[in-house]
Amino acid sequence: MIPQITALYAGLLALVYVIISGWVIRVRVQQKVFAGDKGDPVMANAMRVHANFAEYVPLALILLFLAEMQGAPALALHAIGAMLLLARIMHALGMASLPHKSPLRGGGAVLTFVVLLVGGAANIAHALL
Repeated sequence: MIPQITALYAGLLALVYVIISGWVIRVRVQQKVFAGDKGDPVMANAMRVHANFAEYVPLALILLFLAEMQGAPALALHAIGAMLLLARIMHALGMASLPHKSPLRGGGAVLTFVVLLVGGAANIAHALL
C-alpha cells in the first residue's frame, strides 16, 4: 500500500515550508543578519516561525503515515491532514508579524495539538487492539 494521503499532505506542507524559508531569507536580507539572529527581534521571530514549523510537522506526518499504513479511513486521514495544514499556516501567519496575531497563532497551536493528540491516540488504540 502506497501512503498516498500522507504523501499529499507531506507535499503540501513542504511547499508551505519552502514559502516560510523564503520569507526568512528575505527577513535576513532586509535586517542584514546573515547568521543567527544577532539580537535582532525581527530576525529572532522569523527564525522561530521557521523552527516551530520544523519542530511540529515531522511528528504529525509520522503519525498520519502510521495511521494510513494501519488502514485508517481516508476521510479521517484527510481530516487530520487538512487540520495540520490549516494549523501550520494559521500559526505561521499569526507569528509572522510583530506583535503576533494571537487568534491565528493560538488557534494554529491548538489545532496542531489536536492533530497530535488525535493522531497519537489513534495509533496507540490501534496498537493495543
